[in-house]
Amino acid sequence: MILFVVYLVVLQDYPASLSDSFPPAMVSFLPAEPMVLFKGAGPGNWDAQIRERGWILRDEKGYHLWFTGYVDKKVGPMFLGYATSPDGLLWTRHPANPIFRDAWVEDVQVIRDGEDFYMFAEGKGDQAQLLTSRDGITWERVGTLDIRLTNGKPIPKGPFGTPTAHREKGVWHLFYERLDRGVWHATSDDTKIWTNVSDEPVLRPGPGEYDASAIAVNQIVPYQGRYFAFYHGLGKEGPGRWCTCVAVSEDLREWRKYERNPLTSPADNQSSGILVRNDVGYQLYTMHPDVRLHRSAPTGSSKR
Repeated sequence: MILFVVYLVVLQDYPASLSDSFPPAMVSFLPAEPMVLFKGAGPGNWDAQIRERGWILRDEKGYHLWFTGYVDKKVGPMFLGYATSPDGLLWTRHPANPIFRDAWVEDVQVIRDGEDFYMFAEGKGDQAQLLTSRDGITWERVGTLDIRLTNGKPIPKGPFGTPTAHREKGVWHLFYERLDRGVWHATSDDTKIWTNVSDEPVLRPGPGEYDASAIAVNQIVPYQGRYFAFYHGLGKEGPGRWCTCVAVSEDLREWRKYERNPLTSPADNQSSGILVRNDVGYQLYTMHPDVRLHRSAPTGSSKR
C-alpha cells in the first residue's frame, strides 16, 4: 500500500481566481512512500548515476521510462537508457542498455505521434537535438535543432537546451532555454526549421527566490482549456537546490507562475517534474537526482 506524507498547501485557502487558474489536478500532490522508485545503478555501471529530465509514457502495455545514465558528469559521456514497469512503481532496465550509443543524449522528452516516437533531448555542449524511433528502443539521430529568430536568421551561437515540445493542430511548439536564464518559444510545421514566436523569453527566472537563478520548462500539459508548463527552477541558495514548479497560459505565449510555487521544496532537490496520467487522473514524477513519485492529494490536504 502507498502511504502519503503531508506536503502540499490547503486548497480551500486559495483565492477563487487562483483556484480557477490552477485546479487541484495540476498542483495538489503528496509524496508517495517509498518515494524513490528508480535511481542510478551504482559504481561499475554505465548508469552509475542518472540525471536531469527523464521521461515516462504510459500505454496499454504499461509504463515506459527513458533516462540519462552516466559515470562522471565532468567527463561524460551521457547515454540513453530505457526501463519498463507494469504499474509505474517497480522498474526493470532493458537488457540492451544503453539503447543508444552513437551520440551524447541527456535531458530527454519523448512524444508518440501515431506509430512514430520523437525524442527531444540535449546533446554534448547543451545543444538541443531530435531523435526518432518506430519502437521507442532503436533510435536514429536526426540532428541538432535548427532554430531561427523571428527575422529568419539563426539564433546566436551558444548553449540551448531542455527542448520541450508540444504538438497541436498540426503545429509543433518548442520551448527551450539558454543557459537556464530564460525560456523561449518557437514553432515548426515539420520539426526541420523552428522559428521563434518572439525573440524575448516567455518565461524568466524570479521574482520569487525559488527560481531566481535559473529556469527551464520540462513539459506542457493541456488541461481544461489552458496550458500548464511544469518547469524546474534554481534558487539563490546555489547548486543542489532545484525545485519543480508550474505556470499557466491561455495561448502558450503569456504565462503566469503559480503563486504557491514551488511544488517541491528546494531543500529536497527534486526537479525535472513531469505529469503522467493514471486511471483516475495525474501523478507527478520528479526525475532528478532520482525518480520519485507524488500522487494526487485528497481535497483539503496540506503542503507544508
